[in-house]
Amino acid sequence: MAGVNKVILVGNLGRDPEVFTFDNGVKKVSFSLATTESYKDKDGNRIDQTEWHNIVLWRGLADVAEKYLSKGNQVYIEGKIKTRSWDDKDGIKRYTTEIFADNMTMLSGRRENNQTETPAQVKEPDSEPIQGPEDDLPF
Repeated sequence: MAGVNKVILVGNLGRDPEVFTFDNGVKKVSFSLATTESYKDKDGNRIDQTEWHNIVLWRGLADVAEKYLSKGNQVYIEGKIKTRSWDDKDGIKRYTTEIFADNMTMLSGRRENNQTETPAQVKEPDSEPIQGPEDDLPF
């Protein structure tokens, strides 16, 4: 049986998107996304528990994120989990886990000329793979 690697998140950007364009013109955008769950403890106090996720978008989704997303915006993300490793400057192996998004809906709307537009949904086309040019990556 084949495995399933599917992630669905709704949260707020923790920072403005960071844009990187490769020599071949392919664009990659990354940002942190906060998801918060609330519950009450045994004494009735509300407890907020926030998780931070590293989001990566490629090509068309990267273009949209670069244009319209900023810190604090709320987005819906669908994608898959990927973990990668590298050796740091001291030779210690480091790991990071990222969500490679293939579908994004802007829930906050976008601001242009002081007017808020309705949320927009963007999805990578099925004909083009969403993975980046991993042979070109510096790690």
